[in-house]
Amino acid sequence: MRMLKSAIAKSGVTAAALLLGLLGSAEAGKKDDTIRFAYEQVPESIDPYFNNVRIGVILGQLAWDTLIHRDPISNEYKGQMAKSWKWLDDKTIEFELREGIKFHNGEEFDADDVVYTMNFVSKAENKVVTQTNVNWIAGAEKVDKFKVRIKLKRNFPAAIEYLAGPVVIHPNEYYEKAGPKGMNEKPVGSGPYKIVEHIAGKSVKLVANPDYHKDLGKGVPKIKNLEIRFLPDRQTQVAEVMAENLDFIMGVPVDQALGLKAVPHLTVQEGETMRIVFINFNTLENGPEPALRDVRVRQAIAHAVPREQMVKELVGEKARIINAVCFPTQFGCDDSKAPRYAYDPAKARALMKDAGYGGDKKITVDIYAYRERNQSEAMIGALRSIGITANLKFMQYAAMREQIRAGKVAMAHQTWGSFSVNDVSASTPVYFKFLADDTARDPEVRDLLEKGDSSVDPATRKEAYAKALGLIQERALAVPLYSLTTHYVANGALKFETYPDEIPRFWEMTWK
Repeated sequence: MRMLKSAIAKSGVTAAALLLGLLGSAEAGKKDDTIRFAYEQVPESIDPYFNNVRIGVILGQLAWDTLIHRDPISNEYKGQMAKSWKWLDDKTIEFELREGIKFHNGEEFDADDVVYTMNFVSKAENKVVTQTNVNWIAGAEKVDKFKVRIKLKRNFPAAIEYLAGPVVIHPNEYYEKAGPKGMNEKPVGSGPYKIVEHIAGKSVKLVANPDYHKDLGKGVPKIKNLEIRFLPDRQTQVAEVMAENLDFIMGVPVDQALGLKAVPHLTVQEGETMRIVFINFNTLENGPEPALRDVRVRQAIAHAVPREQMVKELVGEKARIINAVCFPTQFGCDDSKAPRYAYDPAKARALMKDAGYGGDKKITVDIYAYRERNQSEAMIGALRSIGITANLKFMQYAAMREQIRAGKVAMAHQTWGSFSVNDVSASTPVYFKFLADDTARDPEVRDLLEKGDSSVDPATRKEAYAKALGLIQERALAVPLYSLTTHYVANGALKFETYPDEIPRFWEMTWK
């Protein structure tokens, strides 16, 4: 009984729901060979190029393939839709394509699909959501039916990493007719799962692709059916997995995950991810909060957040404290030139006073967030201790992104998973290279990041990135906090592995 009460207190669910979970059989999904998975975010589109939330990345890997595959354990690059590739010069890559691959609608894969996809996504007017994923592509040209050349706009040595990640291949005949809107409504890829139903804002149903090509590196799924529900309410997710209406959830807050370990028919695992957490500021002249244009105020905020305590109590054992806006394993993520902002409320208050705030002169600001609400609330409490009143604006990511790009957000509790691309070009430049999400617009930082992105020499890249990361922190343009871990809670009958790229590989999963 004591364990039951403890689990109730930690998981934050009702006694009735927990009791129902304790009585479960761990056979729900196994009975009809269906994994039922819920996620808190709603993708604005299923087309991988027109969303940038994690569930979109997951769907992209489930239903689509890429030219190249990066092994998540060894990080070795292998052929996927391409058998091999070679650099012809600094701006041209030639690919030999695999034969015998078919898309889910029966369309045969060949060079035309690669050429159409590359030429479509590389055009700015087609408005791919995350431009850093594609804005290095000049286009592609067909050499023969199974040979293609991709042209780069500039030197971009990280191209192979992107071609092994977010740059999926669409069927040209279908995509030319359907476009992004049709691809969202009735998606067609070549991946291990076929999407058979998409109810916008509610759910996606997938079935195993029995014709999945044996050389593509993922394999025919062991479990036939996968149903994904979009459930923004975390308590509902937890209650549903306990009642065996769900078989798999992820991103469960640490306190709830620890409580759910007491439920016999559930498995709880913590996995490290590449996702970083940071506070981002609008420091522009027309920004919504003038106080944030003062570096002393931004530095005070950096000193006010108790990062170590938050990691211990709210994030998880495997999280890392970070000192730059990138993930430590990414190429170029060198924080050696970045100043450290230790937790020091007294210093934070002194900086606020030096900036002219205190007494009757206070700062009231909105902070926007879209996930890990408990962490947002902890930040708000920390800011209150130095005289800043922060009001939480909590919403879906697409809505928050729209507000940021419209210049209406002074502070944002941001997270970024870099589309699982293990290179700094996929993280820091998104927010500091004068792209849509850059609310600092520092030209010196921009130029250093461009040098890092485009230099062929690895040492030059590393040096440029290190200087840029140092300037961002010296000028307190953002407050890097920590990496996120993900707590997975699953039906005890489901066997699965966790990966740092935050992609559950449902095609590998089996029933015990």
